[in-house]
Amino acid sequence: MFNQLLGLFSNDIGIDLGTANTLVYVKDKGIVLREPSVVAVYTNSRRVRAVGNEAKTMLGRTPGSITAIRPMKDGVIADFDITEAMLRYFIKKANGGKSFPGPSVCIAIPSGITEVEKRAVMESATHAGAREVHTIPEPFAAALGVGLPVDEPAGNMIVDIGGGTTEIAIISLNGIVFSKSIRVAGDEFDLALINYMKRAYNLLIGERTAEEIKITIGSAYPLETELAMEVKGRDSVAGLPKTIHITSQEIREAMADTVGAIVEAVRATLERCPPELSADLVDRGFVLAGGGSLVRGIDKLLSEKTGLPVTVADDPLSAVANGTGVFINNIEEYRRIAADL
Repeated sequence: MFNQLLGLFSNDIGIDLGTANTLVYVKDKGIVLREPSVVAVYTNSRRVRAVGNEAKTMLGRTPGSITAIRPMKDGVIADFDITEAMLRYFIKKANGGKSFPGPSVCIAIPSGITEVEKRAVMESATHAGAREVHTIPEPFAAALGVGLPVDEPAGNMIVDIGGGTTEIAIISLNGIVFSKSIRVAGDEFDLALINYMKRAYNLLIGERTAEEIKITIGSAYPLETELAMEVKGRDSVAGLPKTIHITSQEIREAMADTVGAIVEAVRATLERCPPELSADLVDRGFVLAGGGSLVRGIDKLLSEKTGLPVTVADDPLSAVANGTGVFINNIEEYRRIAADL
């Protein structure tokens, strides 16, 4: 009763606590916050200097006294204290600057997470000021967010390629029939590009440059018109700044192993699908969500490798956050479902 009373004075919120970005959905308002999961701290005291957008601009550019940290790694908490500070900042910002009463929070978590890792997320949110914390598996949240009819007795399949993990799930009757979570996603694409530049051109580049290359000319499938761009970095031999020209074909080859791992995970999930639900997927196909689904041609490649229709969600970056929104807008219904997921 007291919780319900407090609920009248606070905003219930849903959080997509991603490795690369954190999105916050506020009940009756929609997504109000979309910032990188980065925190800048003073190196000696570990006091927080900046969070989100401001902290991301510091990545790779900080003096010795400041360190820019990504506290989430592969979809789970790598640094508990810094994650708590980041969550406190996001929750307070979404709650209109109010610290009391704390909001009821729904957080999307990777489906392959352990109980210990799940508890760490819940404790972090509680310490950051949440009144009560619910968790929901990321692929289920993504399916809700893209509008799949998850309550029907039919096969719905979602592939959510995020920053730290790729989440694949087959869902029917508000339950996950089979799910697979692999720690290969957007960050691995970036790492593959960093390694390729070093190997092929003796060029050292940072995470931000790798991400820019991926967005500008990255592709998983041959393009009708191949693209090219200029990349600046430091020559690892001479130690001096250097500029090179690269093409989308090179980048596609550099990312091929990472894309291949995602294709294999999708195929492995389909192999575990019950026959009746497989029959549904022949017509329905599956939906791609997450930032990785924006890599050019990844939908074509997956369709070719699986023989199923593949659709990219209308707003793939917001799918999980929108799913947490569906949860908090129908909290009584989904509270029961989440307990069994």
